[in-house]
Amino acid sequence: MYIYFLKKVLKATGFMLKKKILVAPLNWGLGHATRCIPIINALISDGFEPVLASDGAALALLKKEFPNLAFHELPSYNITYSKKGALFQFKMLLESPKLLKSIYAEQKALKKILKTANFHGIISDNRMGIRSTTIPSVFITHQLNVLSGSTTKFSSKLHRRYIKKFDECWVPDLEGSQNLSGKLGHLKNSTLRIKYLGPLSRFNKQLLPKTYDLLAMVSGPEPQREMLEDIFKVELKLFKGNVLLIKGKIEDKQTIEKDGNLTIYNYMMGKELEDAFNQSDLVISRSGYTTLMDVAKLGKPAFFIPTPGQFEQKYLAKRLKKMKLAPACKQHKFKVEKLKQVANYDGLGHLGNQWVNFSDFFKLF
Repeated sequence: MYIYFLKKVLKATGFMLKKKILVAPLNWGLGHATRCIPIINALISDGFEPVLASDGAALALLKKEFPNLAFHELPSYNITYSKKGALFQFKMLLESPKLLKSIYAEQKALKKILKTANFHGIISDNRMGIRSTTIPSVFITHQLNVLSGSTTKFSSKLHRRYIKKFDECWVPDLEGSQNLSGKLGHLKNSTLRIKYLGPLSRFNKQLLPKTYDLLAMVSGPEPQREMLEDIFKVELKLFKGNVLLIKGKIEDKQTIEKDGNLTIYNYMMGKELEDAFNQSDLVISRSGYTTLMDVAKLGKPAFFIPTPGQFEQKYLAKRLKKMKLAPACKQHKFKVEKLKQVANYDGLGHLGNQWVNFSDFFKLF
């Protein structure tokens, strides 16, 4: 009883120690890091103290978004794409030993991190080695099924084996039949402890004056990111209107170039990127799942170009096209005139207007 009242007094006087939660997104493109941003903000609002953990561009992005938060650098998975999309599956198989080695390395790194402070929980976005048996550990993924071509059954089973080691699995999607991820994030029968967060986005819809006719976003691992950038720089010069091209390269300094109707940023962050979305009529980007959630939340018409060879993005783009929500095409077939197809599709806005009560999820900690 004494301890209970002591905690009440400490909390009322502002001396209550905040519970530290380690938030660790995978560094594979920027999607895993960006969808953790609303979770980190919610943790702060609920009185927790998030501590960041990642590597490369993902960690760089989070450090820019949250310069006052403590952070730890994790070992890199060092997974790269092939230049030819058709070789993606073969290259991923070759990378498998490296992936297992990286998981082991991040498990060792986590043990050291947990010794630096008293942590009360872990939120791991697709980092399979970032979990603990001593504190609640959550795995965030929209891939309960991992599409990998002929090896889909094997890769999905392996992925779910890792997920089962976590206390809970949070899926950033709607639970019912009206959803964004389709078969990726929904299983017919499962013993996994799954909770559906609803679509996650760091952005809010605002009524702002139009500045750009088209927002073009480039993202994903190299060399495919640069290849799409090169295509955009040629094709979008033919677009009748102002284009904002964001290259998705997190560098020390932000750079801005003008090239005809193109305004080119190496990257955009936070409020600036949110405003750019809201000030644009149309979005063209990869069909990465985090981008789908952003587009749905803001109710923007969109055109998608899946990363060559990435089965998940190809599935999502094909599904949205079949549902008459958004058009898409292969990277090497993109021509600026294809953007006219957007007028014939309904958009994703009806899937992004769900409100998430994060406090219910944080009760685990």
